Amino acid sequence: MVGGGQLARMTHQAAIALGVGFEVLAADPLESAAQVVRQAVIGNHDDLADLRLFAERCDVITFDHEHVPTSHLRTLRDEGVVVRPGPEALENAQDKLVMRATLTQAGIPCPMWAVVGTADDVAEFAVAAGWPVVLKTARGGYDGKGVTLVDDVNQAQTVLDAATPGTRWLAEQKVPFIRELAVQVARSPHGQAAVYPVVQTTQIDGICREVIAPAPIDDDVALAAQDIALLVAQTLEVTGMLAVEMFQTSEGVLVNELAMRPHNSGHWSIDGAVTSQFEQHLRAVLDLPLGSTSALAPFSVMANVLGGHHPDMYRAYLHCMARDPGLRIHMYGKDVRPGRNVGHVTVVGEDLDDLLERARHGAAYLTGDITE
Repeated sequence: MVGGGQLARMTHQAAIALGVGFEVLAADPLESAAQVVRQAVIGNHDDLADLRLFAERCDVITFDHEHVPTSHLRTLRDEGVVVRPGPEALENAQDKLVMRATLTQAGIPCPMWAVVGTADDVAEFAVAAGWPVVLKTARGGYDGKGVTLVDDVNQAQTVLDAATPGTRWLAEQKVPFIRELAVQVARSPHGQAAVYPVVQTTQIDGICREVIAPAPIDDDVALAAQDIALLVAQTLEVTGMLAVEMFQTSEGVLVNELAMRPHNSGHWSIDGAVTSQFEQHLRAVLDLPLGSTSALAPFSVMANVLGGHHPDMYRAYLHCMARDPGLRIHMYGKDVRPGRNVGHVTVVGEDLDDLLERARHGAAYLTGDITE
């Protein structure tokens, strides 16, 4: 797995149970996965030579982020390296303009969008879409970065002027959504697919803070969302896990973003599903039969733990474990910085209100937002 973050760390745990040899290419020996993988390879995912050396150790190359240049991946593939997902699929997760064009051509519902380069282009788009307008950089945005809401042409000009020269921009309608949803789909090289229950996500400052699985939505909405996610996976010929982030609106569901890897919105599956998204990703990229996506309880709630007032969160374990023995705590081995995603907690059961209170309390206590 190229990338040494927490997604690789949790995939490594799944690989142990499967008996799969697992390597990571990490940028630093202190990265989350590099701390636990036996012989982490330290290198640069932007460097073709580093990727070549890493590939010599592996039967299959996959990713815990979307930042590897697709030109490098095409070169590796031409040299006989098995790359999953492939560069053509991965480009849709790297470049929002490519993604929007591909999905729109396939008839997959998306927000109203347009390619823009000037403030006048944004103003012209706003005639049809209305203000405010969402401006997104085509590449490089994540966790709310590279995404700006502008209320008028003057704000649009300010944002464009502040950008790095050569930045390509996408303008999108600000969607009046009911809730945000996400669907995880696994797809193997020979086309087997498995879809997880639709989840509801809560984003604060561009970061996913809470996930409810399954989402409290009508069955017809859930089925429509799953059908769209499966169609996206098939259209893009994805191999591995695909996360499709969506908006539920009064007129249906719209695709917002894509991630071709395990995803924050699927962490609940470690404790709440028969097959975790991490095990499923390994099954998919290794072309093993996919596992059951069935939930183990009526509801699972996952809350992210962000860095806050406790530089050493482990001292908070005593309170959280004693107060709630059913709370599952997952920490990523990352240095604590305010706002940094350093772990998550999960609870499973039947009473959604109770689960929400327990997950929120655990995350808030670990962060230091509450003290009792």
